[in-house]
Amino acid sequence: MLSNFTGNGFPFEWRDVFQPTEDQLRTLAIEHDLPEAAVIDCMQSEHLPKYEAFEKYHFIIVRFYDKDCKVGSDNIQMLTRKIAIFFNQGFLLTIHRSETAFINTIAHKYGGEKSVTHPFDIACKIIKNALETFQHPIQSMDKEIDLYESKVFLKKRIPDLLRDLYLIKRKAAVFRKLNTITKGAIEPIHGSHKRNAFYEDMRDYHLQLETLTDDLHENINNLLNLYISLSSQKTNDVMRILTVFSAFFLPLTFIVGVYGMNFDYMPELRMKWGYPGILIFMVLVTILIFQWFKRKRWL
Repeated sequence: MLSNFTGNGFPFEWRDVFQPTEDQLRTLAIEHDLPEAAVIDCMQSEHLPKYEAFEKYHFIIVRFYDKDCKVGSDNIQMLTRKIAIFFNQGFLLTIHRSETAFINTIAHKYGGEKSVTHPFDIACKIIKNALETFQHPIQSMDKEIDLYESKVFLKKRIPDLLRDLYLIKRKAAVFRKLNTITKGAIEPIHGSHKRNAFYEDMRDYHLQLETLTDDLHENINNLLNLYISLSSQKTNDVMRILTVFSAFFLPLTFIVGVYGMNFDYMPELRMKWGYPGILIFMVLVTILIFQWFKRKRWL
């Protein structure tokens, strides 16, 4: 579908296209003399953020968070969608696969705004709004991390805890990677345009998002390491208890084994106090082992 926002009061032509077919893209390329390589990139849904300057156009690809993605999504293509932007001195073209709410919001909010004088200004606004879509999922994951952290410290068993933590880690890594790639795409833009309030606002928000993604990635890594350490400690505690029981019963089992061999010529079998004497000896061995463990602070 094609929307024309030129009548909204912009001093340039702005055409917005979503769910385009290959034929429609080729028609637009011929009509507006778009670079063929960039049009091919528009057809690739998995394309990462980038910026290219052609002879007649500037070309930007930016990705935004898909709020309708599946719960188990853990890669860039499943978690995000793409917007392609072409602009020059008097023309702006935005291309995306599905209708995007913030595109319409920008068109209605900044139509007739005197501060908007160039398609570059709207391109910066689109990029900033695309980045803003990541704020809510990052905040949600931060809350999940806080919840899981309290559960881990309280040593409460949660089904599939490790799987859930790993999924958060994967998403955090995707957001961090995507933010780094986006930085490489937006940094060169000002080289061909004068830096203004729109660009600075977009760049400042990107720096803020970069801090949020770095903190999220660090927090989930720390929590995973903590969870694994506590799990290892719990396993060590169980092994220590089993070792203590084994240390108590090993000498007792040896004594019982010796006197259970049923040889005829064992003098202790004929002694009147042999049975109670062995029991007393076994109690003394247990006490000695206990005292030794206490001295070593193993109990």
